[in-house]
Amino acid sequence: MAEIPEHLLKRAQEARERAQAQAGGGDAAASEAAGQAGDATPADASGGPKIPDHLLDRSKSAREQAGAGEAAPAAAGAVATAVAPAGPAQPEPTGPGGSTQRLLTVVKSGSIQDVKATPVDRVHVWPHLLVGEFVAALIFTAFTLIFSIFVNAPLLELANFNETPNPSKAPWYFLGLQELLTMFHPMVAGVTIPGIGLFLLILAPYIDRNPSKKPEDRKFAISLMTIHLMFWAILVLIGSFFRGPGFNFVFPWEVGLFFDL
Repeated sequence: MAEIPEHLLKRAQEARERAQAQAGGGDAAASEAAGQAGDATPADASGGPKIPDHLLDRSKSAREQAGAGEAAPAAAGAVATAVAPAGPAQPEPTGPGGSTQRLLTVVKSGSIQDVKATPVDRVHVWPHLLVGEFVAALIFTAFTLIFSIFVNAPLLELANFNETPNPSKAPWYFLGLQELLTMFHPMVAGVTIPGIGLFLLILAPYIDRNPSKKPEDRKFAISLMTIHLMFWAILVLIGSFFRGPGFNFVFPWEVGLFFDL
């Protein structure tokens, strides 16, 4: 059973004392009214009626309902009957210790929290997102460390500024851009085309606002990302395996590979 706080017990005690005081005051008022009515009875016989007619009528009706064989009460009793309620008084419900306040229950702060696991589509950044990212970063860091211990990096000899390598290729992640430079003006290949691609990727979340996670419902987003990846993947493959001396187009199965992994 929950423990009732001290301030509620004090309030219940004060309310109980006030109720008892009001009940005592009501009994005193009724006794005083009865005494006044008893004093006024002789005056009724000599000096005129002091009891209102409607009270006398209510008293007469009450006597008729009680039974014709009972003795008629005195005038003071009539006043008391008129003042008292017609039906039997119902006992006032009280709580623990005689309190007149209705206290349903005392709920502790910890019990109002919802402990049920309700499925939602949102989680907090911490710890749900950051813990997963931190664990993934640790895994990739460990993999890179172990890989670098057993596999040496393909370092070449010292660069000779008097002899330029032929073909001179950029790292694989820049080969797509180098391939574009062989087809378009440097302004178009280095600024315009990459800028348009990045701008479309920025606008993609605002154009495709479909909240569904099913691939068949996200055709625009999947098509845009597929075109972007395939465009650069094809350019990297051409620059890696199909460019020979002078950065000319060659077939690798005829002249070999001119690319160091």
